[in-house]
Amino acid sequence: MQIKVDDHKPVEETLRDREWELSQLVDLVPGHLWRLTPDGEPTFFNKRMVGFLGLDVADADRPGVSRLQAVIEAVIHPDDAAEFGETLRCSLVTGKDFSIRYRLRRSDGVYRWMSSRAEPMRDQAGHIVQWYGLCHDIDDQVHAEEALRRSERQLQQLIDAVPALIWCMTPEGIPCYLNKRVSDITGIALEDLIAPDGARSLTVIHPDDRDAIDRALARSIETGEPFVGRYRQCRSDGPHRWVESRAEPLRDEAGNILQWYGVSVDIHDLMTVQQTLRERERELSLLVDMVPSNLWRLTPEGETTLANRHMADFLGMDLEDKQQLSEVFDTIFHPDDVETVWDGLARCLRTGERFSMKYRLRRADGVYRWMSGRAAPLRDESGRIVQWFGLCHDIDDQVHAEEALRRTSDRLAQATRAASLAELSASIAHEVNQPLAAIVANSHACHRWLSADPPNIDRAKITAERITRDANSAADVVGRIRALFRQTPHARLPEDANRLISEVCRFMADETAARRVRIKTNLELGLPSAALDRVQVQQVLVNLIRNGVDAMDTVVGGARELEIQSARHGSDAIRIEVRDEGTGFEDVERVFEPFFTTKQHGMGMGLAICRSIVESHGGRLWTANNETRGATVAFTLPLEASEAP
Repeated sequence: MQIKVDDHKPVEETLRDREWELSQLVDLVPGHLWRLTPDGEPTFFNKRMVGFLGLDVADADRPGVSRLQAVIEAVIHPDDAAEFGETLRCSLVTGKDFSIRYRLRRSDGVYRWMSSRAEPMRDQAGHIVQWYGLCHDIDDQVHAEEALRRSERQLQQLIDAVPALIWCMTPEGIPCYLNKRVSDITGIALEDLIAPDGARSLTVIHPDDRDAIDRALARSIETGEPFVGRYRQCRSDGPHRWVESRAEPLRDEAGNILQWYGVSVDIHDLMTVQQTLRERERELSLLVDMVPSNLWRLTPEGETTLANRHMADFLGMDLEDKQQLSEVFDTIFHPDDVETVWDGLARCLRTGERFSMKYRLRRADGVYRWMSGRAAPLRDESGRIVQWFGLCHDIDDQVHAEEALRRTSDRLAQATRAASLAELSASIAHEVNQPLAAIVANSHACHRWLSADPPNIDRAKITAERITRDANSAADVVGRIRALFRQTPHARLPEDANRLISEVCRFMADETAARRVRIKTNLELGLPSAALDRVQVQQVLVNLIRNGVDAMDTVVGGARELEIQSARHGSDAIRIEVRDEGTGFEDVERVFEPFFTTKQHGMGMGLAICRSIVESHGGRLWTANNETRGATVAFTLPLEASEAP
């Protein structure tokens, strides 16, 4: 049979064109294509692979070494070569697909991760005739995966290092993750939180807390609201401990819950401390209520915030009614005391001074009873007042007993004065002796002025006026002593204490000068008027000045100075002090006893009478030895009613 050659030429050209197209296609594939013989010898690398490796199949030929081994040694990372060779040999023997990840050296010497796959091509009899493989660069993917694994590892380490129990739940509320600290601290494993039927299990929670926590979890899972709960959690190495758990949902873009993330913090020590504090508070509350006195508390502004049970029972109020607690204190004081109490309390709130006062408080049955009230401020570290705590106890029986005692004492004193004529005579003589002695002294002085050559008529007139004044003073003394004996009340008028002191100083000027004593006054300006009996207070001042002068008679050397001071005393009185530089009192406790004296010719009645006069004015008189030398006698006089704040 004769075949025309010209008929085959188009077919060959077509085949060559087809082969060229396939070669171009193989070289343009974005991957590394290779081919092996059934024995594993490389026979083809596509152009892209040759460019990557910098060598072709023929370049791997070495005497005494197979081409496959030469390629492996030349381009496979040494750490991956053994695994690559073993995997390839296994595929060549079994005919199974080849698949592996390894590092391939680029022409510049840099190794990059590749993912290779190869499959065998078989003939009609099933014999392998070629192996065709493809590998593509996954270096960026591998490094990204490594970075991701490293990040996950760091995140896991962070989660495990967090000092809290971290856990996750599915959207249905089934636990699906516990961090390492959960098992380390509690001994709880994930399977402990899942029931045999796949539902969540709360067996690790104290039985008394399970129902409440189960309801709270169910509500959060149903509504998607954050979960918060406190409960007692079991421990593998000991009793239950209190924990506080919180969980919030993670949602997708559509708002669907993907997972619940929770954290549990051990608050057992906190709960124990709080329980101890509550028990301590109950004990203190019981103690406060059991105290047999009225206890109360105020804010820095004076609002009542607490009253104990004893006080509530006394006032007849309900402790649970906070409004009544703040309002009842406006109506419980006696009408005659309410202004004084609130003024005193307002001053203490303003200045921070301690509060101390006697007042009448209305009992629940409407009876007013005398109370002794005290309050002190509680301050913080900076000194700022944060609260006031007060106490008042019933002294009504004591007050009435004291009143009865005073009345009995007054009657006894009156009977004693009437029965003891000698003592009364001594007292009258002592009181009258002062103005009479002044009359005698002024009479002698008047005689000297008239006997002078030429007579000093002006000085004699002044002395005569003093004689008249002293005579009237003696008459006033006698009249007041008679009135005292008859229990006649004395008229007390508003007087300027400083002016009274100045008059007495002028009156005593000659006597003190003769005895070489200088009177120094330190009088506070603007003192309000005091309600007093002018003559009686003058008698007190004269007596105290003469006592001071007498005390300095034995002082040798140095200044002999008598100081008189006046000042405001609290809000409702003035204080007058007479300070000498004498020998002081040998027995301060006995100086007010009648007929007790340290003077050679004294009667021992002066200070006793002075105190009686001061106390009859509603004041107080006391004595004290000075730190260096001498003694001080001080007394107070109440202000005129209109002058008191």
